[in-house]
Amino acid sequence: MWARVSLYSGSPDSLDADLDYTRENIMPKVRELAGFQGIYAFADRDTGTTMSITLWDSEEDLRASDEAANQLRSDSTQHAGGSVVSVERYEVAYHELR
Repeated sequence: MWARVSLYSGSPDSLDADLDYTRENIMPKVRELAGFQGIYAFADRDTGTTMSITLWDSEEDLRASDEAANQLRSDSTQHAGGSVVSVERYEVAYHELR
C-alpha cells in the first residue's frame, strides 16, 4: 500500500465550508481513481491548516493518479482560497486500525 500526504494552508473561518466542499465535490472524483483505498483528513481549527493522507493499492496506482490529484488539489484550494504547502509520497510500512 502507498500513501500521498498533502499539507494545505487555509483560513480557520472557512474551514467547515472548505471541508464540506471537498467531501461533496472532490471526493466523488477521487473515489473513481484506480487503486484508491481510502483517506484520512486532519484539520487544525486554530490555524486553518489541513492535511490529507490518501491510500493507494500500489505505487503504480499512486503515480498514475498524480495528474488527476494535482488538478483536484488545485480545484480545492482555488475554491477555498488556500494553498498547497507540500505533497509527499510514502510506502505504507505498517498500519493498524482498531
